Formats: sequence, structure tokens, C-alpha cells
Amino acid sequence: MTHLKTLDGYFTEQRDEHLEQLKEFLRIPSISSLSEHKGDMHKAAEWLKDSFEKAGLENLSIDETDGHPVVYGDWLHAEGKPTILVYGHYDVQPVDPLHLWESAPFEPEIRDNKLFARGASDDKGQVFMHVKAVEALIEKMGSLPINVKFFIEGEEEVGSPNLEKYIEANKDKLAADVIVISDTGMQGPGHPAVCYGLRGLCGVQIDVRGAKSDLHSGLYGGGVANPIHALAEVLASFRDQEGTIAIEGFYDTVRPLADEERDAYKALDFDEEALKEEVGVTELFGEKGFSYLERTWTRPTLEVNGVFGGFSGEGIKTVLPAEASAKITCRLVPDQDPDDIIEKLKAHIEAHKPVGVTVTVSEFDKGKPFITPFDHPAIQAAGRSYEKVYNVPTAYIRGGGSIPIVAAFDEILQLPVVLMGFGLSTENFHAPNEHFHLENFDQGLRVIGDYYYEIAGFTKDELKK
Repeated sequence: MTHLKTLDGYFTEQRDEHLEQLKEFLRIPSISSLSEHKGDMHKAAEWLKDSFEKAGLENLSIDETDGHPVVYGDWLHAEGKPTILVYGHYDVQPVDPLHLWESAPFEPEIRDNKLFARGASDDKGQVFMHVKAVEALIEKMGSLPINVKFFIEGEEEVGSPNLEKYIEANKDKLAADVIVISDTGMQGPGHPAVCYGLRGLCGVQIDVRGAKSDLHSGLYGGGVANPIHALAEVLASFRDQEGTIAIEGFYDTVRPLADEERDAYKALDFDEEALKEEVGVTELFGEKGFSYLERTWTRPTLEVNGVFGGFSGEGIKTVLPAEASAKITCRLVPDQDPDDIIEKLKAHIEAHKPVGVTVTVSEFDKGKPFITPFDHPAIQAAGRSYEKVYNVPTAYIRGGGSIPIVAAFDEILQLPVVLMGFGLSTENFHAPNEHFHLENFDQGLRVIGDYYYEIAGFTKDELKK
């Protein structure tokens, strides 16, 4: 492991300089959702392109899209060796509520070995680590053990609306053997994890309409349908008392959990009692026969995210409301299809709607689930690199959330995807006081550098999904 010793010396020597460079990147308020920051988005893209050039990457470009640009760079001199495609994003979330920040969100500050700034963990800090790992290997080893392509976008925080079109148009440019994404988290402090699957997503709004306007509940109550009652009846029909979803065909295509995966989750020794205390509930809830981790990682859901209608002000108003609405999201697992689930959901609503009201269903976000087999060589190689640096076993986990563009990578490019994150769930990404634990910045640089050597040990055929 000569390369690890060399990298350790380099990163130790350059640590202060690297942190100052990262602070420069973090000072750019690249908020993709706010039009007033369009210039800052281009500034961040230019900064990233310059950092690629300093690291030794070539074929640099800032590729315009219908939204914010994509930044590309590569190093392709390892003949016959595999190619890693590194994906990340340089855009960040808005910072409000500003008064809750202990330091200015775009004035990076280190406190208690944590770097505080918007984007520190999600995702500028983690993207920066990959750039510096390449720079270190080229500087100290003279070359890279594999080929690498960087593909960093500016719209992840607004749902990557233009990325699928870009990927479809640039399949050859993005051709690789493995996709590596560092935009996820570890299992906990000092406990690394490789995420090999994410749930998909589909969302709808249900609008129930009764009379043409609100009515006096004394004059009309009991004689005209109440949309809130009707909506409640529909919502109650979605699940039984144990959380099993009652929509016909909902589970038809759900991929069963492999025994090896179930054993791996048991080995994590997850503390459900601690979780109950953390979130403030007396009991956990869900399908019988599944643990909490299995329910949240490998089983689909249907959740009511919001209900609104009628009078909600102070006191009471004797009104029979004209309309009521609910927002619904389903988390999906392999091999469920969002379009199919929405059609089943619509059919269920139509079959269960009460008389006297009209019901409309509007579709919103959709994203397919993703999974790379957890025994895939690229996944296991990531686990070995973590273990060399952290000196503890790596957890192999799925994520309960959704990153729709990951499934698009999987579907369009047909490549194994390795979610190799270094963040922690406590780091307030998307919230005030976002920060990045610098021990994971330090160790992550070494993990990434070693991972490039791990992948170099495989043939391209061995890495095929």
C-alpha cells in the first residue's frame, strides 16, 4: 500500500492549502433555485473547471444546458484500464431561515474540526475531495491507475430537470465502466457505508370537490356530501392497520429481499429503541415480518404528506367546505415502475371515491428505484478501501430516500453505480448550519485515492453489471 503512504504524506502536507481552496468554492452562492444567482452558477462552474485544470484533468468544458451548465473534465491515459465516471453537483440549497445560522452561510468557518458553510457536505466538499485525490495521484505518482471522467452538474437541488437530456446526447462522452457518486452519507461517525440501492418515488395530489362553494353546515349539513369526509374515506382505504398497502397490485413486482442482504442488515445491530427515543415516538410502525431497516430500505410506502381544506383559523366556523385536497408520495423499490403505480393508485381512488363528489388526481415527481447488486466487484472494492483507512468493517446499505437521476444513470448508461459518501446525517444539509466533519474529509481523500487503485485491479469485463 505504498500509494496510501504517499497519499497520506501529501494530504497531511497540503491540508491547510486544500481547505483554503475549498473555502473559495464554498464562498460562491451557487443557489440553483433562485434566478438572481444565475451569475454565481456560472462563477462556480468556472471555478470548478479551473480546479480540474490545476489537478491535471484534460478535455475541459463547460457544457450549457437549458438550465445551468455541466462541467466536464477527464484523464484517459491508463490504456486498457477501467474508466470511472465521477458524478456530483456544484449547486446548493437556499439558506433561509438566515437568522438560525451561527455564522454566515457563504463565509466558511471551522469550529470543532467541522467546516460550516452551505454546500460543505452537500455536495461541494465531497466533489472537491475527488478532484484533490486525482491531483495528488498525478502529482506524487506521475499518473492515475485508471481512467477518470468528471461530470458535475448545477441542477441537482432542483431535481436535475435537464440532465437526462444531456446524458442521452452525450453517451459516448460519458462512456465508462463504473459511476461513482459521493453525495450520500456514512452509517455513523467512524462507521463507513456503501449505499447500493435507493428507493424510487412517485407523487400525486388528490383534489376532492363537492358543492360549487362553501355551504352553511346547519342548512346543508347531512344533505350534501362533505369533501373532507370523502377525502378521509379515500385516504383510509390506502392501508390497513398494520401499514400494508391495500391498493390492488401494488406489491406485484416488488423484488424479494435476498437472504444475504437480510443477514447483512442484522449484522448492523441497529438500535430500534434508540431510534424511538431520537424521533420521539413510543412505538415503531410498519409491515409485519420486516425490521425497521428492511421497511425503510427495501419495502415500498404510501404516505400522506399533507391534507388541507375547510376552515382552520382560530375558533370555529360552521362551514361545509366545497373542496379538500391531499398530497401523497410513494417510495418504490426494485422492480416497481412509477407510472404503473400511479395508474394503480388512480384506479383505486376511482373505485373508492364516495358519491356526491368529484375527484381529480394530478401527478408530480417521479423517479425509478435503483439497485446495484451489493456483491458487485465495484461495491465490494469500495468497502475494502473504506476498511483500509477507517480500520472498521464497512456496512452495505440501501437508502430509503430517492435520487431520481441515479436511476437515470443506471437505465441510460447501463453501468454499476457506487454511492460512496462521506457525510453524516447530523450535518444539517438543506438546513441552517450545514457542516462537514473534517475527519471524514481527511480520511475520505485517502479512501478515494485507494479506490482508484482497487478498481485498477479489475478488467472491464469483470466490472460489467
